[in-house]
This record gives sequence, structure tokens and C-alpha cells, in this order.
Amino acid sequence: MAEFRQPSLPAGAAVRRLLPPPALCGFLLLLVLVFSVSYAVGSAAGPVAPGLHRTGSAGSGGTGGGDGGGGSGGGMDDMPGMSGMPEGSGQ
Repeated sequence: MAEFRQPSLPAGAAVRRLLPPPALCGFLLLLVLVFSVSYAVGSAAGPVAPGLHRTGSAGSGGTGGGDGGGGSGGGMDDMPGMSGMPEGSGQ
């Protein structure tokens, strides 16, 4: 019986097999570049709203942004000109 030997791979082919595809490397490089540029632009622009502070008590532990009340859900009490519209009309 004849024995078949598989030809051994050259050293360069073995290294190329372990590396990710070039398209993936290019995509990751582009991703890093875009995030680096956006970080640099954001650092140069500074804070968006430097005077913005959270309202409410310091120990509330809430996420903020809520009105803190359990109202009816209408939300049109403080809007002028909305008193004649039926609730839930969406107009």
C-alpha cells in the first residue's frame, strides 16, 4: 500500500491562516479611526450644557427627568388653549 502524505504548508501560509481576513482588519481600523475622531471633536467642543444640573433632593436616588407626581396623565393643564379639546383626541 502506498502512503499519501499531505504536503506541509509553508511558514507564510500558516501565519496567514491564523490572521483574520483583511476586510475585517480594515473594518476594525476604520471603526477605531471614526471613534478617535469623534472623541477628539467632542473634547474640542467641550461640554454641551455646562450649567445643566439635576434638580430635586440629593438623596432621592432617582434617575431624574420625572415630574415626581402621580397625576391623571392628561398633561394639558398648563398648556394655554387646550381646555376646549377632548382628552385623548391627539390634535
